[in-house]
Amino acid sequence: MRVWRWLLLLVIAAALAAFGWHWVALDPGYVLVRMRGWRVQTTVVFAAFALLLGWALLGMLWRLLRWPFGALSRRHRRVSQQRMGDGLIALIEGRHGDAERDLGRASRLDSLRGPALLLSAEAAARRGEHTRALEALNQAAQSVPQAARVLRARLLRRDGKPAEALALLAAEADKGILSPGGWRELALAALACGDIRRAREALDPLQKSGSLGSRAYAALAAKVLVAAIDAAADGASLNALWSQLPKAPRRVASVIDAYARRAAGFGLILPAMDELESALRREWSPLLIETYGTLGSDDIEARLRRAEGWLDAHPNDATLLLTLGRMCVRLKLWGKAQAFLERSLALRPGAAAWEALGDSLAGADHAPQALRCYRNALALARGEAVQALPPGAIGRTLDTRPIAIEDRDQHGVPRLRE
Repeated sequence: MRVWRWLLLLVIAAALAAFGWHWVALDPGYVLVRMRGWRVQTTVVFAAFALLLGWALLGMLWRLLRWPFGALSRRHRRVSQQRMGDGLIALIEGRHGDAERDLGRASRLDSLRGPALLLSAEAAARRGEHTRALEALNQAAQSVPQAARVLRARLLRRDGKPAEALALLAAEADKGILSPGGWRELALAALACGDIRRAREALDPLQKSGSLGSRAYAALAAKVLVAAIDAAADGASLNALWSQLPKAPRRVASVIDAYARRAAGFGLILPAMDELESALRREWSPLLIETYGTLGSDDIEARLRRAEGWLDAHPNDATLLLTLGRMCVRLKLWGKAQAFLERSLALRPGAAAWEALGDSLAGADHAPQALRCYRNALALARGEAVQALPPGAIGRTLDTRPIAIEDRDQHGVPRLRE
Protein backbone atom coordinates (compact mmCIF):
# COMPACT_ATOMS: atom_id res chain seq x y z
CA MET A 1 0.00 0.00 0.00
CA ARG A 2 2.88 2.34 0.80
CA VAL A 3 4.50 1.76 -2.64
CA TRP A 4 1.30 2.72 -4.45
CA ARG A 5 1.07 5.87 -2.36
CA TRP A 6 4.59 6.95 -3.35
CA LEU A 7 3.92 6.19 -7.00
CA LEU A 8 0.78 8.32 -6.88
CA LEU A 9 2.70 11.21 -5.32
CA LEU A 10 5.43 10.95 -7.98
CA VAL A 11 2.83 11.04 -10.77
CA ILE A 12 1.17 14.11 -9.24
CA ALA A 13 4.56 15.85 -8.82
CA ALA A 14 5.51 15.11 -12.42
CA ALA A 15 2.19 16.46 -13.68
CA LEU A 16 2.57 19.66 -11.65
CA ALA A 17 6.16 20.12 -12.90
CA ALA A 18 5.09 19.68 -16.52
CA PHE A 19 2.20 22.11 -16.11
CA GLY A 20 4.44 24.64 -14.37
CA TRP A 21 7.14 24.45 -17.03
CA HIS A 22 4.57 24.89 -19.77
CA TRP A 23 3.10 27.87 -17.93
CA VAL A 24 6.53 29.51 -17.46
CA ALA A 25 7.61 28.75 -21.03
CA LEU A 26 4.67 30.76 -22.43
CA ASP A 27 5.91 33.90 -20.66
CA PRO A 28 9.28 33.60 -18.80
CA GLY A 29 9.06 37.27 -17.69
CA TYR A 30 11.56 40.06 -17.99
CA VAL A 31 13.98 41.58 -15.45
CA LEU A 32 16.09 44.68 -16.04
CA VAL A 33 18.79 45.81 -13.62
CA ARG A 34 20.48 49.13 -14.38
CA MET A 35 23.17 50.70 -12.21
CA ARG A 36 25.79 53.34 -13.17
CA GLY A 37 25.72 52.54 -16.82
CA TRP A 38 25.52 48.79 -16.31
CA ARG A 39 22.47 47.03 -17.66
CA VAL A 40 21.56 43.43 -17.01
CA GLN A 41 18.59 41.85 -18.72
CA THR A 42 17.30 38.37 -17.99
CA THR A 43 14.17 36.35 -17.41
CA VAL A 44 12.36 36.06 -14.11
CA VAL A 45 13.17 32.32 -13.93
CA PHE A 46 16.91 32.91 -14.32
CA ALA A 47 16.85 35.82 -11.83
CA ALA A 48 15.13 33.69 -9.22
CA PHE A 49 17.61 30.87 -9.79
CA ALA A 50 20.53 33.31 -9.51
CA LEU A 51 19.20 34.73 -6.23
CA LEU A 52 18.82 31.26 -4.74
CA LEU A 53 22.31 30.29 -5.88
CA GLY A 54 23.77 33.47 -4.42
CA TRP A 55 22.01 32.89 -1.12
CA ALA A 56 23.38 29.33 -0.99
CA LEU A 57 26.93 30.55 -1.74
CA LEU A 58 26.71 33.21 0.98
CA GLY A 59 25.50 30.57 3.46
CA MET A 60 28.38 28.27 2.59
CA LEU A 61 30.87 31.14 2.96
CA TRP A 62 29.42 32.06 6.36
CA ARG A 63 29.71 28.44 7.51
CA LEU A 64 33.32 28.29 6.36
CA LEU A 65 34.14 31.46 8.27
CA ARG A 66 32.47 30.13 11.43
CA TRP A 67 33.92 26.61 11.20
CA PRO A 68 37.08 27.21 13.31
CA PHE A 69 35.04 28.76 16.11
CA GLY A 70 32.39 26.03 15.84
CA ALA A 71 35.05 23.35 16.04
CA LEU A 72 36.32 24.81 19.32
CA SER A 73 32.77 25.04 20.67
CA ARG A 74 31.98 21.46 19.67
CA ARG A 75 35.18 20.23 21.29
CA HIS A 76 34.37 22.14 24.48
CA ARG A 77 30.87 20.64 24.52
CA ARG A 78 32.18 17.12 23.89
CA VAL A 79 34.86 17.37 26.57
CA SER A 80 32.39 18.81 29.10
CA GLN A 81 29.90 16.03 28.45
CA GLN A 82 32.65 13.45 28.86
CA ARG A 83 33.74 15.01 32.15
CA MET A 84 30.12 15.05 33.31
CA GLY A 85 29.88 11.31 32.65
CA ASP A 86 33.23 10.62 34.32
CA GLY A 87 32.16 12.67 37.33
CA LEU A 88 28.90 10.75 37.70
CA ILE A 89 30.72 7.43 37.55
CA ALA A 90 33.29 8.63 40.10
CA LEU A 91 30.53 9.81 42.43
CA ILE A 92 28.76 6.45 42.28
CA GLU A 93 32.03 4.57 42.78
CA GLY A 94 32.89 6.65 45.82
CA ARG A 95 35.84 8.51 44.28
CA HIS A 96 34.49 11.80 45.54
CA GLY A 97 37.64 13.85 44.94
CA ASP A 98 37.76 12.82 41.28
CA ALA A 99 34.03 13.42 41.00
CA GLU A 100 34.30 16.94 42.39
CA ARG A 101 37.15 17.79 40.01
CA ASP A 102 35.45 16.42 36.87
CA LEU A 103 32.07 17.91 37.71
CA GLY A 104 33.62 21.28 38.45
CA ARG A 105 35.18 21.28 34.98
CA ALA A 106 31.95 20.12 33.36
CA SER A 107 30.13 23.09 34.93
CA ARG A 108 32.02 25.44 32.55
CA LEU A 109 29.50 24.48 29.84
CA ASP A 110 26.39 26.62 30.30
CA SER A 111 23.94 23.83 29.50
CA LEU A 112 25.53 21.57 32.17
CA ARG A 113 26.29 24.24 34.76
CA GLY A 114 23.36 23.66 37.11
CA PRO A 115 23.39 19.82 37.24
CA ALA A 116 27.21 19.67 37.39
CA LEU A 117 27.38 22.11 40.32
CA LEU A 118 24.67 20.23 42.22
CA LEU A 119 26.54 16.96 41.83
CA SER A 120 29.82 18.65 42.71
CA ALA A 121 28.25 19.91 45.93
CA GLU A 122 27.08 16.38 46.74
CA ALA A 123 30.59 15.02 46.12
CA ALA A 124 32.15 17.69 48.32
CA ALA A 125 29.66 16.99 51.11
CA ARG A 126 30.44 13.28 51.01
CA ARG A 127 34.12 14.16 51.43
CA GLY A 128 33.27 16.26 54.47
CA GLU A 129 34.13 19.50 52.66
CA HIS A 130 30.99 21.35 53.72
CA THR A 131 32.38 24.80 52.89
CA ARG A 132 33.14 23.75 49.31
CA ALA A 133 29.71 22.14 49.05
CA LEU A 134 27.99 25.36 50.09
CA GLU A 135 30.09 27.37 47.63
CA ALA A 136 29.04 25.04 44.81
CA LEU A 137 25.40 25.37 45.89
CA ASN A 138 25.65 29.16 45.89
CA GLN A 139 26.80 29.01 42.27
CA ALA A 140 24.17 26.41 41.35
CA ALA A 141 21.42 28.60 42.82
CA GLN A 142 21.95 31.03 39.94
CA SER A 143 20.95 28.34 37.41
CA VAL A 144 18.68 25.95 39.31
CA PRO A 145 17.56 27.76 42.48
CA GLN A 146 14.87 25.32 43.63
CA ALA A 147 17.02 22.21 43.22
CA ALA A 148 19.93 23.96 44.97
CA ARG A 149 17.66 24.83 47.89
CA VAL A 150 16.47 21.24 48.27
CA LEU A 151 20.02 19.89 48.17
CA ARG A 152 21.18 22.52 50.67
CA ALA A 153 18.39 21.43 53.03
CA ARG A 154 19.42 17.79 52.61
CA LEU A 155 23.06 18.58 53.40
CA LEU A 156 22.07 20.62 56.45
CA ARG A 157 19.90 17.77 57.72
CA ARG A 158 22.69 15.24 57.20
CA ASP A 159 25.07 17.59 59.00
CA GLY A 160 22.83 17.54 62.09
CA LYS A 161 21.18 20.90 61.47
CA PRO A 162 17.52 19.99 60.82
CA ALA A 163 16.24 23.29 62.22
CA GLU A 164 18.16 25.24 59.56
CA ALA A 165 16.93 22.87 56.86
CA LEU A 166 13.35 23.33 58.05
CA ALA A 167 13.68 27.12 58.06
CA LEU A 168 15.14 27.04 54.54
CA LEU A 169 12.11 25.18 53.15
CA ALA A 170 9.35 26.68 55.30
CA ALA A 171 8.61 29.70 53.09
CA GLU A 172 8.03 27.65 49.94
CA ALA A 173 6.08 25.07 51.94
CA ASP A 174 3.70 27.77 53.18
CA LYS A 175 3.12 28.80 49.56
CA GLY A 176 2.67 25.17 48.48
CA ILE A 177 5.32 25.39 45.74
CA LEU A 178 7.89 22.93 47.06
CA SER A 179 9.10 20.19 44.73
CA PRO A 180 8.52 16.55 45.76
CA GLY A 181 12.11 16.29 46.96
CA GLY A 182 11.57 19.42 49.01
CA TRP A 183 8.46 17.99 50.67
CA ARG A 184 10.40 14.85 51.58
CA GLU A 185 13.26 16.86 53.08
CA LEU A 186 10.73 19.02 54.92
CA ALA A 187 9.10 15.95 56.45
CA LEU A 188 12.43 14.45 57.56
CA ALA A 189 13.74 17.74 58.93
CA ALA A 190 10.48 18.39 60.77
CA LEU A 191 10.63 14.91 62.30
CA ALA A 192 14.17 15.54 63.48
CA CYS A 193 13.07 18.85 65.04
CA GLY A 194 9.94 17.36 66.62
CA ASP A 195 7.64 19.54 64.51
CA ILE A 196 5.00 16.88 63.91
CA ARG A 197 2.52 19.31 62.35
CA ARG A 198 4.93 20.25 59.57
CA ALA A 199 5.83 16.62 58.98
CA ARG A 200 2.18 15.59 58.61
CA GLU A 201 1.47 18.51 56.28
CA ALA A 202 4.17 17.23 53.91
CA LEU A 203 2.56 13.81 53.49
CA ASP A 204 -0.40 14.87 51.36
CA PRO A 205 1.63 16.72 48.66
CA LEU A 206 4.09 13.84 48.58
CA GLN A 207 1.32 11.32 48.04
CA LYS A 208 -0.28 13.40 45.29
CA SER A 209 3.02 13.86 43.47
CA GLY A 210 3.61 10.10 43.25
CA SER A 211 7.36 10.77 43.31
CA LEU A 212 7.94 8.16 46.00
CA GLY A 213 7.13 4.52 45.41
CA SER A 214 4.34 2.99 47.45
CA ARG A 215 6.75 1.30 49.86
CA ALA A 216 8.93 4.38 50.37
CA TYR A 217 5.90 6.59 50.95
CA ALA A 218 4.32 4.08 53.34
CA ALA A 219 7.57 3.87 55.33
CA LEU A 220 7.84 7.66 55.60
CA ALA A 221 4.15 8.05 56.48
CA ALA A 222 4.47 5.36 59.16
CA LYS A 223 7.48 7.13 60.65
CA VAL A 224 5.58 10.41 60.79
CA LEU A 225 2.47 8.85 62.30
CA VAL A 226 4.49 6.97 64.92
CA ALA A 227 6.06 10.28 65.93
CA ALA A 228 2.62 11.91 66.07
CA ILE A 229 1.29 9.10 68.28
CA ASP A 230 4.30 9.28 70.58
CA ALA A 231 3.74 13.04 70.92
CA ALA A 232 0.11 12.66 72.07
CA ALA A 233 -0.29 14.51 75.36
CA ASP A 234 -3.04 12.36 76.88
CA GLY A 235 -5.45 9.54 76.20
CA ALA A 236 -8.15 11.81 74.77
CA SER A 237 -5.84 13.41 72.22
CA LEU A 238 -4.44 9.97 71.35
CA ASN A 239 -7.90 8.55 70.68
CA ALA A 240 -8.86 11.63 68.66
CA LEU A 241 -5.74 11.25 66.53
CA TRP A 242 -6.32 7.52 66.06
CA SER A 243 -9.93 7.97 65.02
CA GLN A 244 -8.96 10.58 62.41
CA LEU A 245 -6.38 8.39 60.70
CA PRO A 246 -7.36 6.78 57.38
CA LYS A 247 -7.90 3.03 57.26
CA ALA A 248 -4.63 2.18 55.49
CA PRO A 249 -2.21 3.66 58.09
CA ARG A 250 -4.16 2.02 60.90
CA ARG A 251 -3.22 -1.36 59.44
CA VAL A 252 0.55 -0.74 59.49
CA ALA A 253 2.26 -2.83 62.17
CA SER A 254 4.64 -0.11 63.39
CA VAL A 255 1.77 2.40 63.71
CA ILE A 256 -0.42 -0.09 65.60
CA ASP A 257 2.51 -0.93 67.85
CA ALA A 258 3.10 2.76 68.65
CA TYR A 259 -0.59 3.29 69.40
CA ALA A 260 -0.81 0.23 71.64
CA ARG A 261 2.25 1.20 73.66
CA ARG A 262 1.14 4.83 74.01
CA ALA A 263 -2.40 3.83 74.93
CA ALA A 264 -1.09 1.40 77.55
CA GLY A 265 1.06 4.21 78.93
CA PHE A 266 -2.11 6.22 79.49
CA GLY A 267 -3.82 3.24 81.14
CA LEU A 268 -5.96 2.38 78.08
CA ILE A 269 -5.07 -1.31 78.15
CA LEU A 270 -8.28 -2.67 76.65
CA PRO A 271 -8.28 -0.44 73.52
CA ALA A 272 -4.62 -1.28 73.02
CA MET A 273 -5.29 -5.01 73.25
CA ASP A 274 -8.29 -4.76 70.94
CA GLU A 275 -6.18 -3.12 68.24
CA LEU A 276 -3.39 -5.67 68.66
CA GLU A 277 -5.72 -8.66 68.51
CA SER A 278 -7.59 -7.28 65.48
CA ALA A 279 -4.32 -6.67 63.68
CA LEU A 280 -2.99 -10.14 64.51
CA ARG A 281 -6.18 -11.71 63.20
CA ARG A 282 -5.70 -9.86 59.89
CA GLU A 283 -1.98 -10.50 59.52
CA TRP A 284 0.61 -12.15 61.73
CA SER A 285 3.31 -9.77 62.99
CA PRO A 286 6.19 -10.68 65.34
CA LEU A 287 6.43 -7.00 66.31
CA LEU A 288 2.84 -6.92 67.51
CA ILE A 289 2.94 -10.28 69.27
CA GLU A 290 5.97 -9.11 71.28
CA THR A 291 4.12 -5.94 72.27
CA TYR A 292 1.06 -8.01 73.16
CA GLY A 293 3.00 -9.79 75.89
CA THR A 294 4.57 -6.71 77.43
CA LEU A 295 1.59 -4.39 77.96
CA GLY A 296 0.17 -4.32 81.46
CA SER A 297 -1.08 -7.11 83.70
CA ASP A 298 -4.80 -6.68 83.10
CA ASP A 299 -6.55 -9.93 82.19
CA ILE A 300 -3.20 -11.60 81.59
CA GLU A 301 -4.51 -15.13 82.14
CA ALA A 302 -7.06 -14.74 79.35
CA ARG A 303 -4.40 -13.20 77.13
CA LEU A 304 -2.10 -16.15 77.84
CA ARG A 305 -4.80 -18.63 76.79
CA ARG A 306 -5.44 -16.61 73.63
CA ALA A 307 -1.73 -16.52 72.78
CA GLU A 308 -1.42 -20.27 73.40
CA GLY A 309 -4.14 -20.72 70.80
CA TRP A 310 -1.98 -18.87 68.27
CA LEU A 311 0.79 -21.39 68.96
CA ASP A 312 -1.12 -24.01 66.97
CA ALA A 313 -0.72 -21.98 63.79
CA HIS A 314 2.77 -20.63 64.58
CA PRO A 315 4.61 -23.31 66.55
CA ASN A 316 8.06 -22.23 65.34
CA ASP A 317 7.71 -18.49 65.94
CA ALA A 318 10.47 -17.54 68.40
CA THR A 319 8.83 -14.20 69.21
CA LEU A 320 5.52 -15.86 70.13
CA LEU A 321 7.36 -18.32 72.35
CA LEU A 322 9.18 -15.43 74.03
CA THR A 323 5.88 -13.65 74.60
CA LEU A 324 4.34 -16.78 76.13
CA GLY A 325 7.38 -17.20 78.37
CA ARG A 326 7.18 -13.62 79.60
CA MET A 327 3.48 -13.98 80.38
CA CYS A 328 4.16 -17.18 82.34
CA VAL A 329 6.91 -15.43 84.31
CA ARG A 330 4.45 -12.71 85.31
CA LEU A 331 1.99 -15.40 86.40
CA LYS A 332 4.82 -17.23 88.25
CA LEU A 333 4.39 -20.35 86.11
CA TRP A 334 8.11 -21.04 86.26
CA GLY A 335 8.25 -24.46 84.62
CA LYS A 336 5.92 -23.51 81.81
CA ALA A 337 7.86 -20.30 81.23
CA GLN A 338 11.13 -22.21 81.01
CA ALA A 339 9.73 -24.60 78.42
CA PHE A 340 8.59 -21.74 76.16
CA LEU A 341 11.81 -19.74 76.60
CA GLU A 342 14.10 -22.72 76.04
CA ARG A 343 12.40 -23.43 72.74
CA SER A 344 12.53 -19.75 71.76
CA LEU A 345 16.28 -19.71 72.41
CA ALA A 346 16.74 -22.93 70.45
CA LEU A 347 14.99 -21.41 67.42
CA ARG A 348 16.51 -17.91 67.64
CA PRO A 349 18.88 -16.89 70.43
CA GLY A 350 18.30 -13.37 71.71
CA ALA A 351 19.15 -11.20 74.69
CA ALA A 352 15.48 -10.74 75.63
CA ALA A 353 14.86 -14.50 75.74
CA TRP A 354 17.96 -15.08 77.89
CA GLU A 355 16.84 -12.34 80.27
CA ALA A 356 13.32 -13.78 80.55
CA LEU A 357 14.75 -17.26 81.13
CA GLY A 358 16.91 -15.80 83.86
CA ASP A 359 13.79 -14.32 85.49
CA SER A 360 12.04 -17.70 85.39
CA LEU A 361 15.06 -19.51 86.87
CA ALA A 362 15.46 -16.89 89.57
CA GLY A 363 11.79 -17.29 90.45
CA ALA A 364 12.29 -21.07 90.67
CA ASP A 365 15.27 -20.60 93.03
CA HIS A 366 17.92 -21.57 90.46
CA ALA A 367 20.16 -18.60 91.21
CA PRO A 368 23.43 -19.82 89.57
CA GLN A 369 21.66 -20.74 86.34
CA ALA A 370 19.72 -17.45 86.41
CA LEU A 371 22.98 -15.54 86.78
CA ARG A 372 24.39 -17.40 83.76
CA CYS A 373 21.30 -16.41 81.72
CA TYR A 374 21.68 -12.75 82.67
CA ARG A 375 25.34 -12.86 81.66
CA ASN A 376 24.37 -14.38 78.31
CA ALA A 377 21.81 -11.63 77.75
CA LEU A 378 24.46 -9.00 78.43
CA ALA A 379 26.97 -10.82 76.20
CA LEU A 380 24.51 -10.95 73.28
CA ALA A 381 23.74 -7.27 73.68
CA ARG A 382 27.48 -6.59 73.40
CA GLY A 383 27.88 -8.92 70.45
CA GLU A 384 29.91 -11.44 72.43
CA ALA A 385 29.64 -15.23 72.62
CA VAL A 386 27.28 -16.85 75.12
CA GLN A 387 27.89 -19.79 77.44
CA ALA A 388 25.35 -22.61 77.32
CA LEU A 389 23.72 -23.81 80.52
CA PRO A 390 25.29 -26.97 81.97
CA PRO A 391 23.56 -30.18 80.83
CA GLY A 392 20.72 -31.05 83.14
CA ALA A 393 21.01 -27.75 84.97
CA ILE A 394 17.26 -27.38 85.06
CA GLY A 395 16.39 -31.05 84.72
CA ARG A 396 15.46 -31.08 81.06
CA THR A 397 17.07 -31.25 77.56
CA LEU A 398 16.24 -28.57 75.01
CA ASP A 399 14.14 -29.68 72.04
CA THR A 400 15.58 -27.77 69.10
CA ARG A 401 13.62 -29.50 66.34
CA PRO A 402 11.14 -27.36 64.38
CA ILE A 403 7.55 -28.54 64.59
CA ALA A 404 6.04 -29.55 61.23
CA ILE A 405 2.42 -28.53 60.76
CA GLU A 406 -0.02 -29.37 58.01
CA ASP A 407 -0.98 -26.77 55.47
CA ARG A 408 -3.19 -27.13 52.39
CA ASP A 409 -2.97 -25.36 49.07
CA GLN A 410 -5.89 -23.87 47.12
CA HIS A 411 -6.80 -27.35 45.85
CA GLY A 412 -6.98 -28.82 49.33
CA VAL A 413 -3.81 -30.92 48.90
CA PRO A 414 -1.85 -31.18 52.16
CA ARG A 415 1.69 -29.80 52.20
CA LEU A 416 4.22 -29.54 55.00
CA ARG A 417 5.89 -26.34 56.05
CA GLU A 418 7.80 -25.25 59.08
